[in-house]
Amino acid sequence: MKRRPRPPRTRVNDKIRCPEIRVIYGEHNVVLPTWKALNKAKDLGLDLVEIAPNAKPPVCRIVDYGKFKYEQSKQKKSDKPKKREKEVKFRVNIDPHDYAIKMMHAEDFLAHGFKVRIQLQFKGRQMAHKELGFDLMEKVKIDLSGMAHIDLEPKLNNRNILMMVSPLPAEKQRRKFRKDGEIVDLTEADAAMDAYDDEDDEDDDYDHDDEDGDSSDDTEAGDSGEDDAK
Repeated sequence: MKRRPRPPRTRVNDKIRCPEIRVIYGEHNVVLPTWKALNKAKDLGLDLVEIAPNAKPPVCRIVDYGKFKYEQSKQKKSDKPKKREKEVKFRVNIDPHDYAIKMMHAEDFLAHGFKVRIQLQFKGRQMAHKELGFDLMEKVKIDLSGMAHIDLEPKLNNRNILMMVSPLPAEKQRRKFRKDGEIVDLTEADAAMDAYDDEDDEDDDYDHDDEDGDSSDDTEAGDSGEDDAK
């Protein structure tokens, strides 16, 4: 197995071995012997940092090395492509009003150029009726056909059905759930999605409590029957 080549380390101060360099500091851009550039950096309380080792002669800057590393790190982060993906969650027994609102937000995300990850999560005994989840995902797929194309068909993954869609070109997009063509602010859309997801979680907790309550009632009824029999 081949090892990945390590990126070349930045040479600083005494690690710069070549006899002559081009030095940039302030408004100065001059060729100097390396020892002289080092002395200049020390006089200024700064560091001599090599920034173009392959140039002839190599190019160095007189800077604060700590600040230089920080700026380089910031630049690398800003150069990384930003994540262009959003997520919309559904549940099997979602009511029509909540469904329409989630679909509006899915359309908003797609209109802004985001990919959208559609997730449907089964709770408790709902896993016994997986076909209902796939039916709902098929409906989502059809309802978003005017806004997106399918990257990943609905697929069962543990207790979830996942689907990934990408936006159609803007000129081909046709909304179904926002007829006026208005695009909401994404911060507002994200906040609304979080609110609905929190409500879903609360409903699920309530459903579990009901199941526990039913179980308790059954137990009490059974005990009562035994007492009558005695």
